[in-house]
Amino acid sequence: MSASTDRPVALVTGGRQGIGRACALALARQGFDLVLVDLHDDERARATLAELRALGARADLRTADIADLASHAPLVTDVFALHGRIDCLVDNAGVAARPLKDVLDITPADFDHNFDVNIRGTFFLTQAVARRMLEDPAPRPYRSVIVISSMAAHYARLNRSQYCMSKAAVAMMAKIMALRLAPHGIHVHDVRPGFIRTEMTGSLDTGPQDARIASGEVPLRRWGEAADVGRLVATLAAGLVPYVTGEPFVIDGGLRANSA
Repeated sequence: MSASTDRPVALVTGGRQGIGRACALALARQGFDLVLVDLHDDERARATLAELRALGARADLRTADIADLASHAPLVTDVFALHGRIDCLVDNAGVAARPLKDVLDITPADFDHNFDVNIRGTFFLTQAVARRMLEDPAPRPYRSVIVISSMAAHYARLNRSQYCMSKAAVAMMAKIMALRLAPHGIHVHDVRPGFIRTEMTGSLDTGPQDARIASGEVPLRRWGEAADVGRLVATLAAGLVPYVTGEPFVIDGGLRANSA
């Protein structure tokens, strides 16, 4: 087993690209070492690891599908073998609703695909990490679980209903985990991105979102960038907002405020 260092360690799911990659980079700049979890070990994953290491972080990748519940215990054990600790779990991995369908056309397979990853896999991995955190006797200055939900947790959309339902469930999971872990000094944060420019959002025509931004429905009148979310996650993981747990952090350029 590797000796534990004084550097905090973050486990980031879906960390190879998009919001997960941005979170990992921001955490590295905040002084974290990283273990990324992703489906793919490819050129993009290796480029992300190289960027993290260039920032001075120890960075490793583990390929796993979080929908495979049997992979969770070995993954958590592996991280502790590498680093002796987990200070932050970033629950970022998720799947979108593709193709877009009317709610009356959703099939059981469509529904299960979203729920298996977005809530079932996320919940049970969080459970496994939380149990191991509670077994860790060493004092830690700040520990957290940061759940990347979505504005879909509070906006209903008929053409991506299974995604909205799964993200609403993830948001409730964050609140429940916050109540359970607060007595042990572990904070749980729900980060809800709005229109963020990523590979996932780029897989569809963004014309409707562009129009909503241009019209001022998004008051800041721009797309969010993955780095915007990463900065928020790193700020929370560093314990710079210490008297909060279980509450959503909406990062949407003012969209929700403008819709209230």
